Amino acid sequence: MMNDPRRRVTEFVADRLEVGATLLRSYGRRARGGRRTLVLGGVRSGKSRHAEQLMSGYRYVTYVAGSAPPTDDDPEWAARVDAHRARRPAHWRTVETIDIAATLRAATAPTLIDCLGTWLTRVLDEVGAWEQRPGWQRAVDERLQDFVDAWQNTSVPVVAVSNEVGSGVVPDTHAGRVFRDVLGALNTAVAAGSDSVRLVVAGRVVYL
Repeated sequence: MMNDPRRRVTEFVADRLEVGATLLRSYGRRARGGRRTLVLGGVRSGKSRHAEQLMSGYRYVTYVAGSAPPTDDDPEWAARVDAHRARRPAHWRTVETIDIAATLRAATAPTLIDCLGTWLTRVLDEVGAWEQRPGWQRAVDERLQDFVDAWQNTSVPVVAVSNEVGSGVVPDTHAGRVFRDVLGALNTAVAAGSDSVRLVVAGRVVYL
């Protein structure tokens, strides 16, 4: 029975669903300090553009990019990044980092984080989630808790963009299901500590 593949799969699914559960239990309290806005949306929904518009009234803005830097190996991704850069005001400061929690704690100007989904992909890759490296669930929870704690305690206005992943079909790959489950938990925890949550659909904004 110890080698029963069905039991191993059941245990893995239970472990995966537990990732983020501690986060949801611990971070339902109200946030303190600066105003926080979470902008959710699907691919090409206009969520990033809406987030940028929310920050347009500030003179100084720090743009935090949590995604992997573009490389020559992926020209399509490089073109996407270039399009985002071209759209942002030239005077905005850009920080490219995977440690967005530390960046948020050190922030002294209004901050825009775009986006939590691409950042989470890097985190899952770094902790070995795809290959089920021992201890990856705890490592992910620690990183998510670190970010949500920084989110709730920041003293500057901050907007975070994230992918809404709960409306589609269940992904047919292991990696897709891990990403969906963990990002769903993160979005819920961040929303609980936000002053405003908005869903962008086809360029239209729904206030949640």
